[in-house]
Amino acid sequence: MKYETAGEPIGGLKWTRKTTKRIAVALVKRGIEVSRNTVGRLLKQMDFRLRVNHKKRSTATPRDRDKQFRLIHRRRNEFIRQGDPIVSVDTKKRELVGNFRNPGMAWKQEAMHTLATDFRSDAEGVAIPYGLYDLVANRGFVVVGTSRETPAFAVDGVVTWWQNEGQKRYQQSERLLILADGGGGNRASSRVWRAHLQEKLSDRYGLTVTVCHYPPGASKWNPVEHSLFNHISRNWEGEPLESFEKILKFIRTTTTNMGLKVRAVLNTKTYPTGTKISDETMKSLSIRKGRALPQWNYTIRPRKMSI
Repeated sequence: MKYETAGEPIGGLKWTRKTTKRIAVALVKRGIEVSRNTVGRLLKQMDFRLRVNHKKRSTATPRDRDKQFRLIHRRRNEFIRQGDPIVSVDTKKRELVGNFRNPGMAWKQEAMHTLATDFRSDAEGVAIPYGLYDLVANRGFVVVGTSRETPAFAVDGVVTWWQNEGQKRYQQSERLLILADGGGGNRASSRVWRAHLQEKLSDRYGLTVTVCHYPPGASKWNPVEHSLFNHISRNWEGEPLESFEKILKFIRTTTTNMGLKVRAVLNTKTYPTGTKISDETMKSLSIRKGRALPQWNYTIRPRKMSI
């Protein structure tokens, strides 16, 4: 179930592609005798629910969606067997910093009074949480930006995680798998994302970086959404996010019964938009595209720098 689950980053709703019968058969093969009815009851205890489809999306599902899911599954299992790190990354919904209404309820003796309108001009700033979820260690790491969600900001988030946690936890590893959405700061088509991964992560730390992007419309299957972001949202629901320090505190105190722990740091660097990467620079990158679905899969290897 761990890798067959999707979920909402805010509400916490989870779902799976497997039927109760398939789950029961898989458990029996592992020596656990259980019926499909018992599986259904256990799923309800884990907050899974039967849901119907809603015709609300106008865009077509990519033809290669299932093929990419299978590829990600194989690549993830390969890294797990070798003990190499896997991080799921994405940017959480940006938050206005100030005395603004935050959806949800919290236990209090009296209701808190917040501003009647959510005007940007009344805010101390904007918090942009870039999250990384370590699938192997069940650890979260969030870089809270104060500027813009750009590819450079996203790469700096990955680098900050590697500096503070990754290289200490995986000292013997020389490669990293990144699972990312197809859009946002870490979008699959971004030249800046790839060029900065090459220079700031792969070259600097001698890491071979493999990136697999989820197809368009499939972001809810990205583990960071339902393994990290929804728990953060639950932790601060009903609380006005009045300062950056309060935001960092709520993120750092996010835990689960499964042992999740989260670190958070503030990034006050200003990130300009419109950065361009030249064709010449792109040709100098050591990138090998995947043989299957190269638009979503590629590996960046360290370049041998001349002295």
